[in-house]
Amino acid sequence: MTKSVESLAEELGGLLRARGWVVGTAESCTGGMVAAAITDVAGSSGWFDEGLVTYANRSKQRLLGVSERQLAEQGAVSQCVVEAMAEGVLASGADISVATSGIAGPGGGTPVKPVGSVWFAWATKGGVESECVHFSGDRQQVRLEATRYAITGVLNHLKQLDLG
Repeated sequence: MTKSVESLAEELGGLLRARGWVVGTAESCTGGMVAAAITDVAGSSGWFDEGLVTYANRSKQRLLGVSERQLAEQGAVSQCVVEAMAEGVLASGADISVATSGIAGPGGGTPVKPVGSVWFAWATKGGVESECVHFSGDRQQVRLEATRYAITGVLNHLKQLDLG
């Protein structure tokens, strides 16, 4: 059974609190849903740094340092852009960050980047990792599953750090 977004956010809070870390988010297709899920947890002000919704490309550039060249050559829904987003929010003071950029639909997809394609990146001072996942369903389902995946990814990265 898949854990609810709420239980994942609560688990995340516990791990961050135990580590003394704060998380930051940079979101495009999820439109702040990751930050909202995290801040729905009581006490999240102790482990949540900031959440940026950078839906427009100019916001990605201005707030996160994504280059115009990356956006022009690869598009907003790409590995290099989502990694730059994660690194941009990390630079603001978070210990770990997550970024999302995708095509939630119903329009906007292409054969190369179909509706449901979402790029994720997770960054710490030790580096950045990214992954593209394809979700099915309507716009709300894609955004909800992307939110769940983003938080699960932060949890997995923290658990790997604790094992290492």
